[in-house]
Amino acid sequence: MKAIAISLTLLGLGTGTLNKGSQPGAESRLAKPSDQVHLVDERPVSIKEVSPGVFLVDFGKVAFGNVAIKPNSGSGQNITVHFGESLTDGRINRRPPGTVRYASTKAELRSGQVQVIAPPPDARNTEVNSSSHPPAILTPKEWGVLVPFRWVEIEGWQGELRTAQIKRRSAFAKSWNERDSDFQCSDPMLNQVWDLCKYSIKATTFAGLFVDGDRERIPYEADAYLNQLSYYATTSDVQMPRATFDHLMSNGTWPTEWSFHMVFMAYADWMQTQDRAWLATRYDSLKSKLQSARVGVDGLVHSSSENIKRTDIVDWPTGERDGYEFGPRNTVVNASYVRSLGLMAIMGKELGRETDASHYATLERNARAAFQSTFFDASTGLYKDGADSQHQSLHANLFPLAFNLVPASRRERVASWLVDRGMKCSVYAAQYLLEGLFEAGFDSAALDLILAPGDRSWKHMVESGTTITWEAWDQKYKPNQDWNHAWGAAPANLLPKYVLGVQPLAPGFKKVSVKPNLGTLSFAKGTVPTPEGPIRIDWKRTNTFTLTLRLPKGTMAVVDLPALADLSRVFVNGKQVTITRSSTRIKLDREVSGLVKIELQK
Repeated sequence: MKAIAISLTLLGLGTGTLNKGSQPGAESRLAKPSDQVHLVDERPVSIKEVSPGVFLVDFGKVAFGNVAIKPNSGSGQNITVHFGESLTDGRINRRPPGTVRYASTKAELRSGQVQVIAPPPDARNTEVNSSSHPPAILTPKEWGVLVPFRWVEIEGWQGELRTAQIKRRSAFAKSWNERDSDFQCSDPMLNQVWDLCKYSIKATTFAGLFVDGDRERIPYEADAYLNQLSYYATTSDVQMPRATFDHLMSNGTWPTEWSFHMVFMAYADWMQTQDRAWLATRYDSLKSKLQSARVGVDGLVHSSSENIKRTDIVDWPTGERDGYEFGPRNTVVNASYVRSLGLMAIMGKELGRETDASHYATLERNARAAFQSTFFDASTGLYKDGADSQHQSLHANLFPLAFNLVPASRRERVASWLVDRGMKCSVYAAQYLLEGLFEAGFDSAALDLILAPGDRSWKHMVESGTTITWEAWDQKYKPNQDWNHAWGAAPANLLPKYVLGVQPLAPGFKKVSVKPNLGTLSFAKGTVPTPEGPIRIDWKRTNTFTLTLRLPKGTMAVVDLPALADLSRVFVNGKQVTITRSSTRIKLDREVSGLVKIELQK
């Protein structure tokens, strides 16, 4: 395909060329990606001539973009530009697996002019008028087509190609600031996992909304919620999650449990921002997401044959469901439902909607009781897949544990069983599996799963060489998977929340919990962005345990430390303080603020 000339004045590049196949139509009805996203010029990290007149350009990491090239002085030349996410035998893979991206285009270069080269559009992720799915989120037409790539191969180049002559025009959130967050600990692989997951969140902001990687470029509720959690943990911005929420309220997707995630998203915004006005204008619309028409007289959500066949999703892809048996009363669906009722009651109370709050609290109480009597198997101490099933899958137990539906007396049994089962779920459900284990006090086991050998962990992703998290654990588990999926970046939120230990106790982070979980780590430190300002934590375990904490002005912290053997006295800024001790934790009796150094001593 030959490139044609257009004005690039708006891009600040002067006159140049843009590939014919720019993305069609207007932006989505509710989203204006250019409001929140901009193009960033990135230089290559290396250029290698792999064959006469053929140069392989490596930008170090995958990003969504295209390239701007300034040819050498002299006569014009015709080149072919290949874009790729995958490399094989030192060259861009022209036939990558699944939905891994490869694209190429031809361009006619003119001497001395900066020219933008972009591949043709992809019909799979630019469809806006489909009857089968919501509209794709289109990037601004004037940018040219954006594609995820790390490598560019240029054929037909005359002379030397220098790094100053080519740049990638990468799309990232305007608000992104690398200094907003960081994480480092004593395990080098865990540090690499954090870096991979944080960059995955940054790189997938290219559309201005949270989308499902590059296959369809469509927001999905569960993807968006997991993305939202990691976005909060890595940047101080809150607008992109909100824009995604509003888009999804008008463009919902088909899975049953995905609708409950809209309640999860609204509650997460409330806890992050304490923005009563934002929540008040959206609260009533959340009621339509509760699947109320499917609730039976027993207080549980019931599933029709169509729900069982298609919409009750449990996990995705289907091979990651650990043999889950679907039925008319589904444990995972109902765990999500009960959790949503509880959040609706909390938000209703916060908004002064006492009638609503009371209504949802009553529904939650009744549904919780029905959940226990219907799905719990006392003979095994575990939860069944459904009312009519005797099968006990990983999912039937991990979701109740994550959603605080497992009574305290049963948690150790359920958590221990989950650990023994291992990572028999997808990267989506892994968010909830690890949350449940951390909350149950199984921090070492949770970290072990993140770093597990084999092909079902983030260690595997790091060792594969990917620079953005995958949609699935490996190609063999989802042959059509994307290699740029933010729902696979759960450690970006899990490590700050549980290893550094920072969670809001009050909306807007006016009060926080600082409850580090050590696992087998000897130190961890990092920065967690909050609306009040960054929280900085640095803890070390030697023959004593020290935690240095810097809180923003106006933020109070409840500090909960591990109860380590032989360390029974706690000092704050050199003065001993009173504590409440259990078998596993030590909680300071008073809240702290500002800059504090806390030490456990013998």
